[in-house]
Amino acid sequence: MKKAKPIMVQGTMSNAGKSLLCAALCRIFAQDGYSVAPFKSQNMALNSFVTADGLEIGRAQAVQAYAAGKEPSALMNPVLLKPTTDIGSQIIVNGEVRGNMRAAEYFKYKKQLVPDILRAYGTLSAENDIIVIEGAGSPAEINLKSEDIVNMGLAKLVKAPVLLAGDIDRGGVFAQLYGTVALLEPEERAMVKATVINKFRGDVSILRPGLDMLYDLVKVPCAGVVPYMNIDIDDEDSLSERLSDGERRDIDVAVIRLPRISNFTDFAPFARFDTVSLRYVSACGSLGDPDLIIIPGTKSTLSDLKWLRESGLEAAVKKAAARGVPVFGICGGLQMLGERISDPCGAEGGGEAAGMGLLPHKTVFSEQKTRLRVSGVFAGVEGVFSSLNGLKYEGYEIHSGQSDIPGVITRKGNVYGSYLHGIFDGEGMAEAIIKALCDKKGVAFSAEASFDPAAYRESQFELLAKTVREALDMKLIYGILEAGV
Repeated sequence: MKKAKPIMVQGTMSNAGKSLLCAALCRIFAQDGYSVAPFKSQNMALNSFVTADGLEIGRAQAVQAYAAGKEPSALMNPVLLKPTTDIGSQIIVNGEVRGNMRAAEYFKYKKQLVPDILRAYGTLSAENDIIVIEGAGSPAEINLKSEDIVNMGLAKLVKAPVLLAGDIDRGGVFAQLYGTVALLEPEERAMVKATVINKFRGDVSILRPGLDMLYDLVKVPCAGVVPYMNIDIDDEDSLSERLSDGERRDIDVAVIRLPRISNFTDFAPFARFDTVSLRYVSACGSLGDPDLIIIPGTKSTLSDLKWLRESGLEAAVKKAAARGVPVFGICGGLQMLGERISDPCGAEGGGEAAGMGLLPHKTVFSEQKTRLRVSGVFAGVEGVFSSLNGLKYEGYEIHSGQSDIPGVITRKGNVYGSYLHGIFDGEGMAEAIIKALCDKKGVAFSAEASFDPAAYRESQFELLAKTVREALDMKLIYGILEAGV
């Protein structure tokens, strides 16, 4: 049976840039003629994706799959944790919900998932030449190492050589790398074949003495210094730098930054307009007077609705809607905009509450989770966004609550809602919405060249691969891949 060669990217911390490095390696190996697939045994993220066969995985692995030229599959992320509280998560195994667990309960349980992980990995390995594996957080969490299934624990199971990436943009990169290696067991240390310094800004020659000293300390080469990249590729989680409250421009789009915001990449298309500010707002005093307010998806609708209420943002949004400001809710945001939310089965913690009352639907949660890929053509959209009619849409639904809404978009006055993640990605969609807002405000719409989302995504993958290929010693990387452990 065919068996792929694995290579693993681990990081010194969360948000060290592992996801993008893995996406880059997937594209580079694919460019070089190899069949390659991404893999992450366990991902904790609220930014998720629905595969063509209706299964749920982390969005980072979907992005990496596209970088590799493959259709995303649940095999690429067999375990997904979606936090529901500060100490608990929904557990998704092989793309389907297995239940909710508190952190301590899951810590004891997760070793039982190793057979699922190895089956998924084995299937991918038999179908590909190379598997690019992404770790999670840091391999040096000494309180968690005994039950590890995603960093060195996985690397040992599948015999994957490891590249250890550190984030120089946050400072202390040499301490990060040396400290991580020092906390590993001798057997684990032997699996680290090279280091990578990520997100560097400046003159690499200034780093050279440090790289020499680092080699003396960790006894493995540095595979390269990857520059800080301004590349428009989906980020994995809410540590993303996109989630900030920035400057105001001609058209101001305010996204409510819910505590458990999910799929925030839904709104990235608006950020591509020079005349549009896309802001993520978490305080009532920061809302201002935007031209569009978006309430995004969330993993904990009732909990985040309570936060919205207590923070004063619910009242501020309702006042803005009363002034005629368009409001658009996606998934959990759609549910909040309705009249009532009930969770009798405890799908997201249980309970019920009055909604914001801006849309006429009610939502009831059930144990059955909807996971659908959806496509079609808009029809019957009224009001300020009526120009959407005739445009194609494509996206996916991931939700436990069921709402009595008609069609893909529901509307009452200037308030809209949809369950469809990715609704703004379609060709012409973001342009139509921004033009409608410009017309409403009486400002000129700056039409850009026709935007092809698929072609744009490919161009960003190519730029990512080019930048990383030039930064890394690919001869060394291929040597590590060939030698294994």
